[in-house]
Amino acid sequence: MRHAPIVIMTAVMLTACSQQSTYQTISGETMGTSYHIRFEHADNASDAVRIQATIDERLKAINDSMSTYQENSTISRFNRLPAGESLMIDDDFVQVLSDSRAVYEASHHAFDPTVHPLVELWGFGSQMSIERLQSPPRADELADAKRLVGLEKVMLNGHELSKTVDGVGLDFSAIAKGYAVDVIADTLHDHYGVVNYMVEIGGEVATLGVNDKGKPWTLGIDAPVVDSSVASRSVLTTLTQPVGESMRLATSGGYRNSVEYDGVRFSHTIHPVSGEPVANNAPSVTVLHQTVALADAWATALTALPYPEALALADAQGLMAMFVIENSTKTGFEIVQTVSMKQKFAK
Repeated sequence: MRHAPIVIMTAVMLTACSQQSTYQTISGETMGTSYHIRFEHADNASDAVRIQATIDERLKAINDSMSTYQENSTISRFNRLPAGESLMIDDDFVQVLSDSRAVYEASHHAFDPTVHPLVELWGFGSQMSIERLQSPPRADELADAKRLVGLEKVMLNGHELSKTVDGVGLDFSAIAKGYAVDVIADTLHDHYGVVNYMVEIGGEVATLGVNDKGKPWTLGIDAPVVDSSVASRSVLTTLTQPVGESMRLATSGGYRNSVEYDGVRFSHTIHPVSGEPVANNAPSVTVLHQTVALADAWATALTALPYPEALALADAQGLMAMFVIENSTKTGFEIVQTVSMKQKFAK
């Protein structure tokens, strides 16, 4: 499993927005990507300014806690911490670590925020190449990297975080954006009484209520076309929020960062247990959950497994998941839903 600085997610809002003044739109930059929020509130432009200031303050706190790109963030300081020493962490960090551990255990370690040493060993950064597949790491190199992998090596006592092995580090890039969406959605609802909203960060999405047409929010899922870009995306299917419910979802896929070698397509994903790149996984997996953070983590976990194993695990866990796989003729895609997903959207 690879934790990338940008989670590759393909949900977009399809419903057009009218010019009704009670619906407002705010956007900004965060976590190496952008956020977009559409919500209904009082007919006053100052409301949007005040709400955005609150949201930006919370997002800054999350970045200061969990950004691996900030040298003095909490997570960066932990990653430099020697084994046996402890570091005080904030409530956001505690929650994300707790969610990570829950998915780590339930997914049989397919989701693991300590996997970065393996990603580095295979050279799977923002640009992939077949060089490492042609000349893979030696067994001793894999063993050394795997010694630093495993969330059980990270210990939490209250708000004191420590590690049992020098060199162990955390990377929450496959869950932090989802958590930030939850934080924004909860801020809108709990602090400002907003009951109609759509919140999106880098593709992770939370919706509630109705859009400015009075209809439930509709989201589009891209076709996982290899080498496609955000600009050249093609919507494959849509999901419409069930009436009277919220919808919190995330999509993960490696089709925009993959390589073919010896007739097999490998994504950027590294399986934390085997320590090797994953082949024959689903190009795109969408998960709905009670929080976007959990949806984000589970979507990542399910892309870190070969498709048959991922589908079996999702059904065994009762997950609402939708897999997009290539059809047998290689000319298109097939959508496969878990039992819980089918029940959720049954007509």
